[in-house]
Amino acid sequence: MAAEKVLSIKQEAEVIPIPVASLRPQRRAPSSWFKSVARVALLTLTICAVHRSWNNYQARKALRSAKFANEVWALDAFAPSRGKTPMFGKEVEEIFLSVPNSASAIAASRQYATKPHIAGSDGDFNTARYFLELLQHEFGITSPSADPVYSAGTHESRNATLSITNLTAPNAWIDVYYPVMNTPLDRKLEIVGDDGHVVWSANVEEVADDTDPEAGQYAEAVPAFHGLSKNGTASGQLVYAHYGRREDYQALVEKGVDLKGKIVLTRYGGIFRGLKVKGAEELGAAGVLIYSDLRDDGTVTAANGYEPYPHGPARNPTSVQRGSVQYLSLYPGDPTTPGYPAYENSTRTEGVNIPKIPSLPISWANAEKLLEEIGDGGKNRTVRLVNHVDDRVIPIWNTMGVIPGHIKDEVVLVGNHRDAWVMGATDPSSGTASAHEMIRGLGVLLRKGWKPLRTIVIASWDAEEYGLIGSTEWGEDFAEWIQEHVVTYLNLDSSVGGSRYRASASPSLAHFSRQTAEEIPHPTIPDKTLWDATKDAGPFFGEHADQEVSAMFSEEEQARARAAGGLGVSPLGSGSDYTVFLQRLGVASGNEGFGSTLSDAVYHYHSIYDSERWQELFCDPGFTKHVAIAKHLGLQTLRLAGSIILPLNTTHYAYELESYLDSVEDLVSSSDLKVNLSPLRMSIRALEKASLELDFEKHRAEHALERAIKKLKKKHAIRRKIRKAICKVRKHLGKPCKHHKKPDEEVCSFEPVAAPAIVGKNGRIVKPRLGRAIGMMREKQAEACREMLHRNRDPAEMPILLVHPSRQLLRAVKRVRAANKKLVAFERGLISEDGIKDREWYKHLGVAPGKWLGYGATTLPALTESITIENNATMAKYEAIRVKELVDGLTQTLLA
Repeated sequence: MAAEKVLSIKQEAEVIPIPVASLRPQRRAPSSWFKSVARVALLTLTICAVHRSWNNYQARKALRSAKFANEVWALDAFAPSRGKTPMFGKEVEEIFLSVPNSASAIAASRQYATKPHIAGSDGDFNTARYFLELLQHEFGITSPSADPVYSAGTHESRNATLSITNLTAPNAWIDVYYPVMNTPLDRKLEIVGDDGHVVWSANVEEVADDTDPEAGQYAEAVPAFHGLSKNGTASGQLVYAHYGRREDYQALVEKGVDLKGKIVLTRYGGIFRGLKVKGAEELGAAGVLIYSDLRDDGTVTAANGYEPYPHGPARNPTSVQRGSVQYLSLYPGDPTTPGYPAYENSTRTEGVNIPKIPSLPISWANAEKLLEEIGDGGKNRTVRLVNHVDDRVIPIWNTMGVIPGHIKDEVVLVGNHRDAWVMGATDPSSGTASAHEMIRGLGVLLRKGWKPLRTIVIASWDAEEYGLIGSTEWGEDFAEWIQEHVVTYLNLDSSVGGSRYRASASPSLAHFSRQTAEEIPHPTIPDKTLWDATKDAGPFFGEHADQEVSAMFSEEEQARARAAGGLGVSPLGSGSDYTVFLQRLGVASGNEGFGSTLSDAVYHYHSIYDSERWQELFCDPGFTKHVAIAKHLGLQTLRLAGSIILPLNTTHYAYELESYLDSVEDLVSSSDLKVNLSPLRMSIRALEKASLELDFEKHRAEHALERAIKKLKKKHAIRRKIRKAICKVRKHLGKPCKHHKKPDEEVCSFEPVAAPAIVGKNGRIVKPRLGRAIGMMREKQAEACREMLHRNRDPAEMPILLVHPSRQLLRAVKRVRAANKKLVAFERGLISEDGIKDREWYKHLGVAPGKWLGYGATTLPALTESITIENNATMAKYEAIRVKELVDGLTQTLLA
């Protein structure tokens, strides 16, 4: 039975067919060709994966090294963060340019320019506090419990500047320096008869009434005197010396006029006032009087029917021009601390850049009487001047503000001085009002989430009027830091004093200065630009004008145009706060403002009549010029701080050096000296060629970085989504992603060592200084801490774009940084440690204030003056060699 059953099953199996679906396909053996391709593909994928992993490993390793730290974090400027695209370029500029306005500028001007604030006074300190509060408000800085007012040289003061490159949030503070300055006591100007009795005594003060409210109220608040003038009395016969220029004194000597024991009467204009005193002193004069001559007012005079101020645009005959008589072309800054900062306990010298004879500034009304005394029919009696001043150490206050950038160690510095001789509605408060508007614009950008590519430092300098003291002391205090980090300096002194716009700058900034000015609308004329205002003139014309003055003005304008190399941007001499940065430290600098022409309302320079009423009524009604300067200064600042490649044109600079040499050769050919300048010319042409190569390199470097950034942005969206997904998973697992880590600066802060207070013999509490060594040690400890934290940072806490960067990206950024360093090095390369003969403080062999000019620039100064002043062929050859060595070194730097 069982056997039959088995048999039947077998029979069914034979009858019922097997389903087709259950049949196994017959596999064809792969060909050897296919096997080879598969192996190659697998090997290729493996190599790519390994290469990518190795590349990411090397990139992350670079991230943790100091070598690429700055390069990597700079990229955050172009990467979306928290879903937001960074603000840069035209968007930032348009927002900024919409902010400055006339109403706000007028309010700022009235805040600063309606009370006296001479350097070192209570009024001056109040303005320092105003500026600090402005920075704190606009930059979102929380006011500390203790006022951030630091004595220069202390740990707090040094740390405030030296930590700028480590900041992650804006900061502001006040530095206090301690220069020697003077304040007026009693002053007299008298004519003495043969019997010794006074026959005429001048009113040495300005006369004003309530027609100009502030001028009337503060007419004698700051007596008319010369800053840094010699304390003393002088008597002698009067000698008129015209403008007191070198050629004016030489003309007197050639005529046989002996100036020994004489009182020299000279008029303002032509050169810096201190050099008028210096020229008289060197010829043995006993004292100097300097006055404002109506002939220098162009067509705006009573002869042309114009009323004197405050009733019209002409000069008030009692107005007096105060001002420093420091020998500016020797060195600026505190006279007693040349080359080093004026701390409270600094070692002092006598000061060799200040006069040894007394001087007084006087009005036209008084000068007219003296000119009658020595004119035809005059008695030429003895003139006596008394200038009693109090020389002492006086504190001054620099107010500083910082906006940290992505590239923290590249700094754009912007400065304007704040102190005035009296109210100073033009000098300097017009500049302060424009700076105020610029700061408001930056504040709006900050509140919208903007962060500059480079760090921006804004300075409100003090004691500029006494001799560029605030800026010079800070520059001498932090010289190494400035040379390491500051890429450019933009200066603003008086932004509006007339109708004509003028710009001066290092040649490397000349194109940039003009290009940006051509993008700002003209303040009053539609369809024109700010640059078009370089041809503007005042509205007060007339038939009567002094021919010599008109010729001088035309010659100055033509000389400015020639020196500008066709661009209209002239080289910088001195007379404002760019001096220490350009001519001692080699920082490319710029300066701008509206100046006066011969048909503008008379600008009462350094007078009580440089007032808010004059500014609003005659100089800039509506403050449209103030606003134009604010916009232009801000636009330049944004582009310098935001450009991948710094907008410095070294090739133009190199060609300008050759044009400077052309001028020197003209001087040589017109003299009897024999000097071969061909080797220097060959070196300059080699520099031109090297600079052209740098032009190509900086273009390629910028293009490479832009391509890398575009690739970075394409990957960002995917990486961000992955990051969000990972964070969601980690959150569900109870291990959420970490956020908001404590800033390195807070973790690595070190409290300063406090010195114990000691009660002195007189009961006064004395806090001894511990010196700079401890402060520097603390700075190094903090930097070491920050570097350690950076190297050990968890990649999960980094911006997602930087977790997997390519080495190509890092190299692109490093290439850009190298190009920028070469651009910055160009100006530095013209600095000679030996300086210029007889005035070694000035170290720039490309440009300096003329030895007998002060304000005006002399190009290739050491070489030029060896011909024009020394008339010495041996010296000229030596100076040519010195310039050649600098140029050759600079060429090597560009080619490295």
